[in-house]
Amino acid sequence: MRTLACVFLLLLTPVLSHAKKNMDDARGVVLFLGDGMGISTVTAARILAGQIAGGSGEEHALSFESFDNVALIKTYNLDRQVADSAGTMTAIVTGHKANFGAISVAPSAPRGSCKAALAAPLTSLLERAESAGYSTGIVSTARITHATPAATYAHVTERDWENDGMLSQAATAEGCRDIARQLAEFDIGDGPEVILGGGRANFLPREMADPEYPQRTGARKDGADLTAVWSARGDGRRYIWNSAQLAALTPGEGQVMGLFEPSHMQYEADRAQDAGGEPSIADMTRFAIASLQARGKPFFLMVEAGRIDHGHHAGNAYRALHDTLALDAAVQVAVDMLDPQRSLVLVTADHSHTFTISGYPRRGNPILGKAEAVPGMNLTDANGRPYPILGYANGPGFREDLPDLSEVDTESADFRQLATVPMPAETHAGEDVAAYARGVGAHLVRGVMEQNRLYEALYMGLFGKAGR
Repeated sequence: MRTLACVFLLLLTPVLSHAKKNMDDARGVVLFLGDGMGISTVTAARILAGQIAGGSGEEHALSFESFDNVALIKTYNLDRQVADSAGTMTAIVTGHKANFGAISVAPSAPRGSCKAALAAPLTSLLERAESAGYSTGIVSTARITHATPAATYAHVTERDWENDGMLSQAATAEGCRDIARQLAEFDIGDGPEVILGGGRANFLPREMADPEYPQRTGARKDGADLTAVWSARGDGRRYIWNSAQLAALTPGEGQVMGLFEPSHMQYEADRAQDAGGEPSIADMTRFAIASLQARGKPFFLMVEAGRIDHGHHAGNAYRALHDTLALDAAVQVAVDMLDPQRSLVLVTADHSHTFTISGYPRRGNPILGKAEAVPGMNLTDANGRPYPILGYANGPGFREDLPDLSEVDTESADFRQLATVPMPAETHAGEDVAAYARGVGAHLVRGVMEQNRLYEALYMGLFGKAGR
């Protein structure tokens, strides 16, 4: 038995050495965050993608569904059963669960307290990477000051403090900086090398016209142009606001801030009609990875598909699902560009939504359509009317009198799914979400996990060892 054990160890030693070398050589970590991308969203998007490709849909697989390491993630905040993006993203990028509405501050800090936030910051993985001299990047289809991207670089007890006009009087008097200013004045390392997303109004003064929509102005009341402040803090920094300017840049040459909309970027379904021209999330991911790779240092990149969440809040599955497919394309970009022996790609969501798939539709039933028994023959509800496959437990799609959908195109971009409980905006949901991981540290993503433990895999992927 001892001889067999020795032989086994001799055979295993090269494998263990190879695994250690993989961890030591880790050069890149990309965290993809599908905001609001619950399991039902992934399922529906998978089916939609397969149907767009000409199949029945159910057997299709999204790019990240081939990853070997998968886990279920508990999403609650410390003070809420159903979470928001601020507390959940804080858990992922700092390793500490947080309160509802709080961005990278300890739970000891009450919501809205400036002094408490200043005294209780939680260090994010991006900040740790910058402290180590690594390269970093932030990409989002939401405002770059929105809760999810903000958790990587800012520290506030109120997620709504995106610009100085949103700060409370007490917060201003106590010296708190708004989220946009915290990014513009970020002083750890040399700051993120790539910043791409929406939200430029939070960086521009109220006196300045927006470059894409001249009838609109910035949101800042302090008169500061934070794009200029950011640009002046380092040589070779470039601020851009449209896709043509992004396409003209050489990845890796200087630091880049691209803010492509005054607020959130366009939904993927509407992006082609944007007046100024917006890059896709896949375009931004490709540029960001190429830029960070060109620097020859280990890097951390966070990519958020923020508008999945917004589509669901609007009760509009069409846009939510098409933004999920856009994220899927971005993940494939990362898979194609990164060596799994020297990188980690982790795909997850911060929370779910009240989004459902139901009704016993036939195999291959158009996922955005009405439930059918066979093609052309609708299944009906208790009132004899056809019903859609997709719906929400609450939201703006509530109707006192259920409509007859016989002549309604439920597959149109603007159709709003029916909801059971009336709400001005559909809410998040509290069930677990999934995480998918490939590469260095991916083995830590398995089973049923507390959300903050995803940080351990990210840290392992970036630094090649356990730690916080």
